[in-house]
Amino acid sequence: MSAYVERNLWRETTPEGFEAPPLDADAPADLVIVGGGYTGCSAALHAAQRGLDVRLVEAVHVAHGGSGRNVGLVNAGLWMPPDDIEAELGEATGRELNEALAGAPELVFSLIEQHGIECNAVRNGTLHVAHSKGGFDELHSRHEQQVRRGARVELLDADQARRRTGTSAIHGALFDPRAGTIEPVAYCSGLARAAVEQGAHLHERTPARSIRHDGTAWQVRTPGGSIRARALILATNAYHDVGEGPFSPAFTPVHFFQFATRPLAPAQLERILPGREGCWDTGTVMSAFRRDADGRLLVGSIGALDHPGAGIHRCWARRKLSALYPELADEPLEHNWHGRIAMTRDHLPKIVRLAADGLAIFGYSGRGIGPGTLFGRAAVEAIATGSEAGLPLPVLDHYREHAAGIRERYFEMGAMADHVAWMGRNALA
Repeated sequence: MSAYVERNLWRETTPEGFEAPPLDADAPADLVIVGGGYTGCSAALHAAQRGLDVRLVEAVHVAHGGSGRNVGLVNAGLWMPPDDIEAELGEATGRELNEALAGAPELVFSLIEQHGIECNAVRNGTLHVAHSKGGFDELHSRHEQQVRRGARVELLDADQARRRTGTSAIHGALFDPRAGTIEPVAYCSGLARAAVEQGAHLHERTPARSIRHDGTAWQVRTPGGSIRARALILATNAYHDVGEGPFSPAFTPVHFFQFATRPLAPAQLERILPGREGCWDTGTVMSAFRRDADGRLLVGSIGALDHPGAGIHRCWARRKLSALYPELADEPLEHNWHGRIAMTRDHLPKIVRLAADGLAIFGYSGRGIGPGTLFGRAAVEAIATGSEAGLPLPVLDHYREHAAGIRERYFEMGAMADHVAWMGRNALA
């Protein structure tokens, strides 16, 4: 197999560019943030709006990690159904988290409007599509759970869903009008740009070599200088790479890959997702598909593209595209990339307390856009007010994951096996 060469569509086509200089001196701050994804950039923006002197350091560039490599679906909730969240956390805590996440898309789209973020935002909802008849039964349950909580979601039968998507390869869908799509790199870059406009100091190409609390303040050392701050937000999530520090986020790394076609013809776009809803399916190994602003079709699933077995994922993407839209069977796939997800054992985010006025936030398990934006804002409110009452989840004193390396290999091998099995069941004549 030829060596993997990434071509991230979002990085190549972003309408919202952002650059920040490396840190090259020692600097004081009220708050230091490590990590330039959704959580970190949202926290920097909201901290600056509160008048805090805030500095953010990012090892590579804003949106380098999962925040710039995902599908771009702005969903109202987590991967888990709301009943399962309440069963895991307890009714009261779970209900509070469900209610907070239900409003996350509104927060995202309001920030886009307020700060003029050019990220081709489309708030036409998302479609959770049934990959099988059994998948449609699952959607019935999710529909009932959401309606019980006041969500105006709509269950679509097979014919309705096929008209909305333009594919006959699905068996129904759950439509959520609260949700939508964005271009991930552009949205994260826009948050960063807005934070700078509000007075925040951002530093790219500035890896945190060490993080420590000296009993009085947090000290973050980088190759070019250091930051001394009263408070710290560790927002590295699945891309944590700090040489020395008080805490490393514990999670199982899971990858999600994507492929994108060239822009499709106008006649094709009249039939393929004409409403531009983003789609994700009910498969155990989930897949997703959507259109971008230029009419490309994206298709992706669980898996990485940088190892010898990745040819299976490439073959699956080609077959999946053909199964969804047979007229695209010969359409070139011009872009390919993957990102790393921080998957926790219960699929729930974590907030961990770090000494005095320090919080680590991670573990969105594949749902980072809305939750990351929300948790970043909430963390700033907690630090600014000295109260944790407004956080979406209780703060933990510690958190560990067992056998993460074994689980990582299990997920990757399971995804490969699932894709092989799917291709066997859907072999082209």
